[in-house]
Amino acid sequence: MGSTFPGATGLSEISIYDWPGADGAAGGSPHVHTASTEAYVVLSGSGRLETLDSRGYTSTPLRPGEVLWFTPGTVHRAINDSGDLKVLVVMQNAGLPEHGDAVMTFPPEYLADPETYHRAAALEHKDADAGLAAGEEAARRRRDLALEGYFALKEAVRVSGPDALAGFHAAAARLVRARTAQWAELLDGGAARQVAATRQHLAALDTAESFYLAQARTTMGKREKRRIYGMCGRIQTWELSDN
Repeated sequence: MGSTFPGATGLSEISIYDWPGADGAAGGSPHVHTASTEAYVVLSGSGRLETLDSRGYTSTPLRPGEVLWFTPGTVHRAINDSGDLKVLVVMQNAGLPEHGDAVMTFPPEYLADPETYHRAAALEHKDADAGLAAGEEAARRRRDLALEGYFALKEAVRVSGPDALAGFHAAAARLVRARTAQWAELLDGGAARQVAATRQHLAALDTAESFYLAQARTTMGKREKRRIYGMCGRIQTWELSDN
């Protein structure tokens, strides 16, 4: 079994899409995470992060060296103003986001049931470096569909405030409810196990025991050869091994 990043977090590098949307702003597919907090570390370029949350609508500048994070329930849209916006993403609860923690802001009729949603969300060709026109076209169509729902949701929040998010949040919860048992297993084997290990370390230190320190090790992450199409952009990941 491969290693995980510290604290059972997930780590990826995302080149935010430079495809203009219907409003002229380039960027990714607006979406929400239902069980994980996400953090951006801006590496290069500039842009904005639009969010819909308990404060209503917010637009936050993204510039190199800045860090921001958002908790579950935050609808977010990354906008690539410079054309070369790249961020390092740190995800809480590694494994959950990769197993369907996110829900895109498709129009309500696409959120009515899991089958309809997953048909709209699925990408047959995920390799973003393969040069396949069909892969990019499908990713663009999915992004544009998410923008269609997002624009309506954003306007509703501007008019009625954060309460306008309730319907989308409820739909997102219904879409992911069948996955929560699997997520609980991932949590037990990841973040929960990390917490339990730290508690054991503290108990050992409380009695001046240092035996576990002898197990110290260094792990090298191997950069994956190809990027994949994600929601916000082209995703670069690292593979960690126990070797």
